[in-house]
Amino acid sequence: MGPEGQNRGPLGLDIEGMRTLEVRWIFAGPVPTAMARWIGAFPAQTIVLEDTYLVHPHMPGLSVKVREGRTLEVKAYDGSPGLIEVPKRARGRLEAWRKWSFPCDPVSRDSDPAGWRTVRKRRRISRFARVGGSAVPRAPGAGDESECAVELAEFRALGDDWWTLGFEATGPAAALRGELDAAAALVFGRALPGEVELDTSGCMSYAQWLRR
Repeated sequence: MGPEGQNRGPLGLDIEGMRTLEVRWIFAGPVPTAMARWIGAFPAQTIVLEDTYLVHPHMPGLSVKVREGRTLEVKAYDGSPGLIEVPKRARGRLEAWRKWSFPCDPVSRDSDPAGWRTVRKRRRISRFARVGGSAVPRAPGAGDESECAVELAEFRALGDDWWTLGFEATGPAAALRGELDAAAALVFGRALPGEVELDTSGCMSYAQWLRR
């Protein structure tokens, strides 16, 4: 048994998976300049990568992707605890997931296999941890404690440019909502650029967006 009573399978894999609580909004076009300035107040790291998602056959409740052609990532939907609502700032549906990652043989990245779609991403990620009820910036790889990553990314898929803002809290299940709410309170403490509206109509995961 590991933390939270997590079990290990015969190959040493974590049966319980990593728990996450997430919310994401996706929009057409490049990242607005004003949006980049808005999030730029927080320290961040930038990561460029490719994810290839399984879109057919559709498996309700599962999200399957290959990251950078070398890691298979499987996510199982674990329900929604409801909405995140920050008055005059953001409204979206929260999603709980369990995630497993496995190394895999290199996958060709020259073209998409049948049923798969590649998304090329440039991710700007800020990390926050809750201290005394409030979120504070946290350095990448600062430990295994719970945290919330806030991502502003631009990506290329289906022949067009898109951008996304997402929150992903990780850690013990009981801490996830508090981590995400604290990060949202800090990040949305400043008004969004006037042309940006974060509501439920644009709220979805990458896998949901690709199937639409």
